[in-house]
Amino acid sequence: MSHGAGLVRTTCTSSGGSAFGAGAGAGPRGANASEGLVDPVYPRTQGALLKVAQMVTLLIAFICVRSSPLTGYSAYRYFEVVTICNLIMILAFYLVHLFRLYRTLTCISWPLSIFGFVATFLCLASVWLSYKISCVTQSTDAAV
Repeated sequence: MSHGAGLVRTTCTSSGGSAFGAGAGAGPRGANASEGLVDPVYPRTQGALLKVAQMVTLLIAFICVRSSPLTGYSAYRYFEVVTICNLIMILAFYLVHLFRLYRTLTCISWPLSIFGFVATFLCLASVWLSYKISCVTQSTDAAV
């Protein structure tokens, strides 16, 4: 009787005691994807290129709004916060995939984590904005 899905780890050794010889099934030298700290293939994938394009676009948007002469509006500040938070989030996911941290952090469902982060950020922004709007004090001095 199975009680749920489990994690199965397999290892392959290339000791000379095998009937197939040393290094059987290992493929060409350097073909092992788990070698090294950085994944050399990931920066050329479509997902990585999209993350870089998003980060560049967000940085350009932040610089454009930050350098505009009319920065006194709260909408500009909100836009700056959103762009920087998204830039940091996308950079974090890029680094997680680049350094293969998703292999060691198996308790997180990585495809769903992006949506969870966005949903959490939107909820916090909604609460913060509703609090800020409801607590705005108006002056009682009215010129008649």
